[in-house]
Amino acid sequence: MFRRNTVKAFAVLLISVLLAACGKAGRNETTVPESAAPAVTVPSESSTPAATVPPESSTPAATVPQESSAPAATVPPESSTPAETVPPETAPPEAERLDYSLPENWAYFEMGQDKAVDVFLICPTVDTRSETNSFDLNEKLKGRFISALDMEKGIYEDTGRLFSPYYRQMSINAYKLPAEEYRKAKQVAYADISAAFRWYLDNENEGRGLILAGFSQGSEMCLELLKEYYGGDGEEAKALRARLITVYAIGCCVTKDMTERFPQIVSAAGEADTGTVVSFDCEDGSLTKTIIIPAGVTALSINPLNWKTDGTPADKSLNLGAVMAAGAEAVPQLCGAYIGSRGELIVTDVKTEDYPPTLDLFPEGAFHLYDYMFFFSNLKENIAVRTAAWQAAAR
Repeated sequence: MFRRNTVKAFAVLLISVLLAACGKAGRNETTVPESAAPAVTVPSESSTPAATVPPESSTPAATVPQESSAPAATVPPESSTPAETVPPETAPPEAERLDYSLPENWAYFEMGQDKAVDVFLICPTVDTRSETNSFDLNEKLKGRFISALDMEKGIYEDTGRLFSPYYRQMSINAYKLPAEEYRKAKQVAYADISAAFRWYLDNENEGRGLILAGFSQGSEMCLELLKEYYGGDGEEAKALRARLITVYAIGCCVTKDMTERFPQIVSAAGEADTGTVVSFDCEDGSLTKTIIIPAGVTALSINPLNWKTDGTPADKSLNLGAVMAAGAEAVPQLCGAYIGSRGELIVTDVKTEDYPPTLDLFPEGAFHLYDYMFFFSNLKENIAVRTAAWQAAAR
């Protein structure tokens, strides 16, 4: 069992997780409803970027885990007004996309070539210094991408072949900008993600089943991909929907309004449905609002222990193992969970003071930092379950 001093040590290790939300977070988007702000990882200055392998190569990229880093998140103030997201083709000149035929623009490329399906994994925010976007994707910053991705990849790597692009993501400072400047920063970030996804579809997918995955800014970008590529009656959109295994958008707030405006965004309803979005955000049950699930908003969440969407409690005996740092051993039966009245995932059997929010943007009782860590092993198992269900249906 984790004790307070242990968790504080993890919090220092993870001091970089500038946790951001994919929920409403006080912004009022037109094409990206109820969108919030992404997580930021701040690795140590000594971070070493992963070696990448050119797309033409058959050897997966080598990565160098950063022991001194992990993700943390920041969210824009509730008074912020969100920018309208504009499709990449109408993005401003500074949003000229990266060339994803070049190896240096991929953090992971074909990692796990023996896997039958693919995972397109989008990094959370790691840039804490740029004014708007990561226009200078230098080796140190790429090392920060790897640090953040190394924590998450353990959930996905046993099931899928991993692809993860570098991109000129929004920096943490972008969430303090006026609405119009924020909108432009988001355009730049998504223009790169869209270009990377387009290159991947044209050159690597070849009809394989696909999982979209992210945390915070990464989750937000996953939802953007659903909006751009998966809606409507076009042949490509229909084919992509048929190949979509699941979207893991952890630490987000998906709402009924969002799913009505974008019917291709379908919240998961059970353990094995496919083509759906798995989303939740953790609290201790004492809160009436957070920046991720504000007052008056109800999130469409699913419990990763019993895979129910109502308030049915899941006992901690169902928890296969929490993993609190990259490469750490799983701790079984750490906590249970149930869904509260706002759609928040209420975590039981842990002490609030043992899992501090770390950032003053979050009140005591907000467990956003630990969203996927608490349920790491259950998520890992669920990816295999949903993949098997998709494969059975595709035969």
